[in-house]
Amino acid sequence: MKQCMNFKFVILFALTLLVGSAVYGQDNVIDEVVWVVGDEAILKSEVEEAHMSALYENRQFDRDPYCAIPEEIAVQKLFLHQAALDSIEVSESEVIQRVDYMTNVYIANIGSREKMEEYFNKTSSQIRETLRENAREGLKVQKMQQKLVGEIKITPAEVRRYFKDLPQDSIPYIPTQVEVQIITQQPKVPLEEIEEVKRRLREYTDRVNKGESFSMLARMYSEDRGSAMRGGEIEFSGRGMLDPAYANVAFNLQDPSKVSKIVESEYGFHIIQLIEKRGDRIKTRHILLKPHIPEEALTAACARLDSIADDIRNNKFSFEEAASVLSQDKDTRNNHGLLPNPNTTTSRFEMQELPPEIAKVVDKMKVGEISEAFTMIPQKTGKEECVIVKLKSRTTGHKATIADDYQNLKEIVLEKRRGEVLDKWIREKQKHTYVRIKDNWKNNCTFKYPGWIKE
Repeated sequence: MKQCMNFKFVILFALTLLVGSAVYGQDNVIDEVVWVVGDEAILKSEVEEAHMSALYENRQFDRDPYCAIPEEIAVQKLFLHQAALDSIEVSESEVIQRVDYMTNVYIANIGSREKMEEYFNKTSSQIRETLRENAREGLKVQKMQQKLVGEIKITPAEVRRYFKDLPQDSIPYIPTQVEVQIITQQPKVPLEEIEEVKRRLREYTDRVNKGESFSMLARMYSEDRGSAMRGGEIEFSGRGMLDPAYANVAFNLQDPSKVSKIVESEYGFHIIQLIEKRGDRIKTRHILLKPHIPEEALTAACARLDSIADDIRNNKFSFEEAASVLSQDKDTRNNHGLLPNPNTTTSRFEMQELPPEIAKVVDKMKVGEISEAFTMIPQKTGKEECVIVKLKSRTTGHKATIADDYQNLKEIVLEKRRGEVLDKWIREKQKHTYVRIKDNWKNNCTFKYPGWIKE
């Protein structure tokens, strides 16, 4: 199922928080309140920042951006308000994954971590902390929208009727799509590196036991820079919202003065301290350390994959067999390495939907070809790994037909239906929400949702 909220908006909105203050406002007014939605203010600076990010992305508006942008922000605030009322939560691991992904997108687009820091005039830690809250809000909006649309069902007859009623010049164009299989190898972390990480964590535990502040040590040493800024605190979370290994230890803690044993999760190694329990929810603080992966370990992992690729090309075994037995990617290993599209129910990707590292490689490949090994940083783990890919299929862009593109047409109809549901909800929510807009920010504006202006 496609995500109801375009993820590109999350990236754009995140970028607005990172634009330098020198480009904020007209007339040098930064903190002027231009809209109020419920009890939330929209500042002129927010709108100016969003406008700058839109220019950065070369985004085109069909109306005055100083009308469109604050309205978009206002709509997000409606969803966030409802998410708070409905107790919509997102897990810390989801937030970390999203922040890792956003950071990697910026690094890929700008060229390097150093250039990213120079561009935003912030350290990587400051950038990640800014992205963290935005990622949390974006995920809440996304989950709120998914809850509102529910499980909308579409019958084949509805899809056929939609396609039959389309004017010829409105038949959708299906972009080029590919199916990709992958095999991954994670570099082996030297045992001495793991032991060094554990030694440091044991040292921090000893320091806490001797009276030092866990929060202070987290601020100084934790590599989860987002929580480190808050003294390592992770807000109240249910068991399912945390990494399973982390949750198993955290929920067994009883004494807030004690420090847990060392816990290994998919993000690295932690020590944990209990802050408070409330029923089936828990608030903790932690220190995370990640073992350093030496360059030679990455090189060795990629060499192993290149050897596997050669054996496949020499017909010693198939790519599918190798993926099932040798790949360390648990999400694709049991499906012969076939990469699933997280936005749909299929394995087909438009090129821009693929992870950028894979897209660059696949773009130049022929169907059936196997790549040389390359490195990538998956959104889920944020850990660099080595990959080989096989291009299973490529469907060239074309006008849709019901016979060949039923699934795509079904998604179009589903998105249309979801959009109608969300559109109706927004218009209804407007009726019961206090809204105030400064006169010079509503005069001559045509809003998508006219209900902002009360009669």
